[in-house]
Amino acid sequence: MIKINILENDLDINNCPVRKVLDRFGDKWSLLVLLILGKKETLRFNEINKEIGQDISQKMLTVTLRTLEADGYLKRTSYPEIPPRVEYTITDLGKSLFPLIDNLEKWAKVNMSAIEKSREKFMKS
Repeated sequence: MIKINILENDLDINNCPVRKVLDRFGDKWSLLVLLILGKKETLRFNEINKEIGQDISQKMLTVTLRTLEADGYLKRTSYPEIPPRVEYTITDLGKSLFPLIDNLEKWAKVNMSAIEKSREKFMKS
């Protein structure tokens, strides 16, 4: 049997810290925005949008950035210039996720073929 400490220590699943964190990264864009800022450290809104290179609306990018800012993963700095300039910078908290993301990536590379085979088998049944 696998011992999972989080379930033993936190029986209230609705207040589980892991669940609360994963809820934020379960969307389509948050992790991608963090990875982009992790490479460049500081970018403006349009630069982030360009780096994503996919069909993300301005509204969705704004919501994603605000959510990441609210959680402390990035910092928004507004400069009182004309035209106004706003920059987003990854915080130390945001940077602290990268070793975990690297481990998840390694795990995914090792296990992806087994996952794909399981999906194919499931779809055939």
